[in-house]
Amino acid sequence: MSRRPAPPSSRAPGTAELHGAAFDLVAPAREICRRYRLEFPDEEGRYGDAGMAWCVHDNQHILSWAAMAVEYDLGMERQLEWLADVLRNRDFPIERLVRDLEIAAEVVDDAAVAERLLAGAEFVRGL
Repeated sequence: MSRRPAPPSSRAPGTAELHGAAFDLVAPAREICRRYRLEFPDEEGRYGDAGMAWCVHDNQHILSWAAMAVEYDLGMERQLEWLADVLRNRDFPIERLVRDLEIAAEVVDDAAVAERLLAGAEFVRGL
């Protein structure tokens, strides 16, 4: 087993602009991670508490990317490819990133954001 990661040392965005208003990223990121951990309880042993902190941190970024993709009609593939590369280099199973994106799409209340997240899951699945 590899050594456990340290918690994030930088702050993730707490809100993003969506449809001209502030879109909270923290509460949905926490819910995504709660559901994710229910599906993958083995991560508690592998990553410890820092794993949950990273999950929330990364999902705040993912949700921010999805909101920006909607708000500014941009793709988020470059960011997802970068994240997948970082995770792959840390021996993280990329199929779990796909599932995380699917869970995120289930959690968010905005249909356009959910659509971008599902498209992101399909993109990562093809990497």
